[in-house]
Amino acid sequence: MPEFLDVFDRLAMPIQLKYLGAPVGFFVSDIGALNQVVHLWAYESIADYDQRRTARDADPDWPAYLQASAHLIVAQENRIVRAVQFRSLGHLDGR
Repeated sequence: MPEFLDVFDRLAMPIQLKYLGAPVGFFVSDIGALNQVVHLWAYESIADYDQRRTARDADPDWPAYLQASAHLIVAQENRIVRAVQFRSLGHLDGR
């Protein structure tokens, strides 16, 4: 995990920030299945998601991260989730 976090911080995060903005959250597992990373990014729409990720993937520095992290990633799962609005939470919008 320390090696992955270092590689991500040095090589991926600057590019992610450039195209995706700051993450909503970045977490590592502490209890349960270990050595898992969960990071959440907010998008205005599916079109916004597509545009930002396409731009990130076209960045000439992105392949360096993919190559440096390839041996560290065993499985990856991507999900699109939608914020739920609860009146009881007031202004909370899931971001």
